[in-house]
Amino acid sequence: MHERVIGIYREMAAAFDRRRGRSLFEKAWLDRFASHLPKGGSILDIGCGMGEPIARYLIELGFNITGADASAALIAMCRERFPEQEWLVGDMRRLALGRQFDGVLAWHSLFHLHPGDQRPMFARFDEHARPGAMLMFTSGPQAGEDIGEFEGEPLYCASLAPAEYRALLAENGFEVVDHAADDAECGGATVWLARKTP
Repeated sequence: MHERVIGIYREMAAAFDRRRGRSLFEKAWLDRFASHLPKGGSILDIGCGMGEPIARYLIELGFNITGADASAALIAMCRERFPEQEWLVGDMRRLALGRQFDGVLAWHSLFHLHPGDQRPMFARFDEHARPGAMLMFTSGPQAGEDIGEFEGEPLYCASLAPAEYRALLAENGFEVVDHAADDAECGGATVWLARKTP
């Protein structure tokens, strides 16, 4: 079931673009993330989708975005909308850009991976984060798997336990700066904000 996620976003890119809200209820968390970054800094947006509304907001704040997504159709939208930024097609599980960023973001993307695929992602976050860089990602509030729905297709999500996320962050050189479970002011998202130790 979890392997079907990429296919859904590839085949239903137009529907995702149409249905994805632009209200930016994530703004408070994005502002917290951005406040720790240098002016004009670089951000790696993992699972960037079609770049709206999150990448757009960060671009408007003056950041340089490198976005990566497994859906070529969604990346094509990013390239059309924001041609001055860098957009890459690729599976996050194999991400290896050979460079580091001031911020790493995985908003509503990491949790589409099977737990066994989520754990190695923290080493990838580390590889792409400069000393002092910020990492922000969303998860579920507790360990488990869930099957949602998108355009009639089952859509897989999974989460590790909060204690395991904290352990993975620490093992890979990150300290938790802020965390909220089921944040009602952010659409019920469970958000992690961490800093890579210098």
